[in-house]
Amino acid sequence: MLRCYSICFLCIIFTLNSNAEIKEKIIQNLNKTNNFDFNFEQNINGKIENGNCTIEYPKKIFCEYARSNNKILVSNGKSLVIKTRTSYYRYPLEKTALNLILDKNFLINKIYNLEERIVNKNLVNFTISENDNEINIFFDNKTFDLIGWQNTDIYQNFNITFLSSIRKNRVLSKNLFKIPLQN
Repeated sequence: MLRCYSICFLCIIFTLNSNAEIKEKIIQNLNKTNNFDFNFEQNINGKIENGNCTIEYPKKIFCEYARSNNKILVSNGKSLVIKTRTSYYRYPLEKTALNLILDKNFLINKIYNLEERIVNKNLVNFTISENDNEINIFFDNKTFDLIGWQNTDIYQNFNITFLSSIRKNRVLSKNLFKIPLQN
């Protein structure tokens, strides 16, 4: 009987250590990442769009949407603009969930204190609750890269974003995150 308890105890300790190791590798990977670009697929209440984005920490993003009317999304770290041929929306970044997702130090601090959930052995999920936002962020269990998030946007739309073809720490144009002018 004592042997059975010892084996169970060792299994629990091994699982806790392996999960702590995963969390530490995710944090190390975030610490080493200054910027990354990727392809994305975004599902907002069943409407699917895709394109490519570049994120530069802290809080900068530039996205071009495919097959749209020249839709772009840009944050310079303070404002977030969504622009198409016919519309222009500007928001304070701090009022959006992207304010948290684009803040590497915030993510690292949260991950330290959150329980991770392994999904299908391939994904590591953390649920962040902050300022009336609940964001699920997902990391690849092998590369430890950020590979997606889900949240509810400022219009109460359910948003799921998947990242692929991730490339890190590239040389970026200085004007990439410049807020575009209104038409």
